[in-house]
Amino acid sequence: MTGTTKGAVPGTDGGKRRRRPLRAGILIAAALVLGSGLYWAQPWRLWQNHTVNEALPTASTASTAPAPGSSRPGSAPAAGPQTIARGSLISHEHSTTGTVELIRLPDGSRTLRLEGLDTSSGPDLRVWLTDAPVKEGADGWFVFDDGKHVSLGKLKGNKGDQNYEIPADVDLAGYSSVTIWCDRFNVSFGAAALRAA
Repeated sequence: MTGTTKGAVPGTDGGKRRRRPLRAGILIAAALVLGSGLYWAQPWRLWQNHTVNEALPTASTASTAPAPGSSRPGSAPAAGPQTIARGSLISHEHSTTGTVELIRLPDGSRTLRLEGLDTSSGPDLRVWLTDAPVKEGADGWFVFDDGKHVSLGKLKGNKGDQNYEIPADVDLAGYSSVTIWCDRFNVSFGAAALRAA
């Protein structure tokens, strides 16, 4: 007679003990994958809105000291901001509306201005000047990182009026469009073709 309890199946208790660590490992791995995916995609941002309403920037005022050889008490005031190009945003991966203007300020600096922007929020959104053509529909979602582009910084908010300084060394003649670009997923939320004002 063996020491096995009557009615018990040999080895079943040990099998259950071996499966417990396996199940725990699978659950931990699944939790890590889910957590990483949520951190990476940040889907909750699609329901968060951040409105930014910035006034059009003004350049530093010119000196009012008389110019050499001038009898006038001060120099004439500089002209106001000038729109040099503009466009309307179209939707790509997310519904996007608003206008884009490239503005030259009196001191010669340039600003990209978004007015009436309305798009979805998302992870790692940027404002890009690009040389890509703006295409309607899904064909236009992924073209903006194929050619020349320059990032003007993170999108300040998914709604409102915003200004983005254009670096002095950027030759605007080489850029024909603006995109709200999701750097995390390499996709355009919306874009505008630029036309001379």
